[in-house]
Amino acid sequence: MASSKLLSHPRWHRLLRRNLPNARLFSGLPSQHPGSVPEPQNHSDPKSNNKFKTASSTPSSLKEAELAKFAAISDTWWDSEGPFKPLHNMNPTRLAFIRSTLCRHFRKDPLSARPFEGLRIIDVGCGGGILSEPLARMGAIVTGIDAVEKNIKIARLHANMDPTTSNIEYYCTTAEKLVDEQRKFDAVIALEVIEHVADSAEFCKSLSALTAHEGATVVSTLNRSMRSYASAIVAAEYLLHWLPKGTHQWSSFLTPEELTMILKRASVDVKEMAGFVFNPITGRWSLSDDISVNYIAFVQPITRNESMLESGEQSKVTRNIGTTSVLGWSTGCKQIILQLDSIEAIEAIMIESCSMYNTLSMTVRAIVQPRLWLV
Repeated sequence: MASSKLLSHPRWHRLLRRNLPNARLFSGLPSQHPGSVPEPQNHSDPKSNNKFKTASSTPSSLKEAELAKFAAISDTWWDSEGPFKPLHNMNPTRLAFIRSTLCRHFRKDPLSARPFEGLRIIDVGCGGGILSEPLARMGAIVTGIDAVEKNIKIARLHANMDPTTSNIEYYCTTAEKLVDEQRKFDAVIALEVIEHVADSAEFCKSLSALTAHEGATVVSTLNRSMRSYASAIVAAEYLLHWLPKGTHQWSSFLTPEELTMILKRASVDVKEMAGFVFNPITGRWSLSDDISVNYIAFVQPITRNESMLESGEQSKVTRNIGTTSVLGWSTGCKQIILQLDSIEAIEAIMIESCSMYNTLSMTVRAIVQPRLWLV
C-alpha cells in the first residue's frame, strides 16, 4: 500500500525521497509475521548486579509509568501466545531488515550463518531478549540493556539455556549511563522503544553517542497517523486484544519526518527506511514502502564533510534571507529557492524564518512543490 495514505502528513509521501536525499525506501526482502508492541526503556536499579553505577550527567529519558507498565508483564516475554506475541511474530521481519542493512554497511556476507561475527551490537530496551538472542546466534557480541530489572533477569535466565546465547551481556541500566561510561558499539539497535521515552530528542542523542564513528544505528517505531491509531491502538489493543490496553499512547508516536529531523539534530542521518505491513490472510508481516503505521530506519553518523556542507548551505541561506526585506518576501524567496541545490537548504529557510512561516508557506509550497517533482 502506498505511503500516500499517511493522514497526519499528507505531503510526506511526496517529499520523503527528497527529504532523505541519501535514503532509499526498503522493500522486497523475504520476511514474516505480525506485531507492534514496544519494549521498555532504560533505568538502573541500585540493587541490580550492574557494573554501570556511576551517576549520570546526561538527562534521563525515562518515563516511570512506562517502566511500571512493562514490569507488570515481564514474566511473559517468552510466551509466544502472551502479551508479546506481536513482537515474536514481527521479529523475523525486523531481523531481515537488520541483517541486510548491517551486512551491506559492514561489508559482511548476508548469506553466511554468522554474518555479524565480531560486531559489537547493543540492544537498547532489550526486554526479555527476544531480539538479542538471534543477533548473538548470528555471531554478534551482544550487550542488552533495559530499565526494568525483572526484564533483565528473565533475559539472563533464558539466554543461559542455550550455549550460543549464554555470552550475551545483560545490564539493568540506561543508554545515558553508558554514554557517561564512554561506551561505543558498532551497531546500536532500539526497536519499538522511542515511543515509550519521556524525551525522544535526548534519547536519540544517547543512541548517537553510543554509535562508533563508522558504525550504524537502527530505530523502529510507529507513525502518528490515523491509520496507526486505528490499527495499533483501537484494533490491536481493544478489538483483537493482541496487546494489553494502554500499551501505546498515540501522542507519543513520531512521524517519519519528525524522527528524521530529531536524528539529524543528534548528528546521525537516515539512509534507509521501510514500513512493516501485516497480511491478514497469511498472518505474516513483510517489509514495504508503506510507512503509515510501523516503520524502521537505518541510520549512520553524519560525517564531517556532510556536516560542513550542510552548515555552509544553511549559512548561505541565512545571509540571503538577511538581505531580503519583509515586504519583498515573495520575490526574494522565489529567487533564493530557485538557486538552491538541496531540500536541506529549503528546510533551512523554514527553520531560520519560522516567525514568518505563515506568510511564506503558500509562496514556498507553490514554488517548491513543482520543483521537487522535477528533481
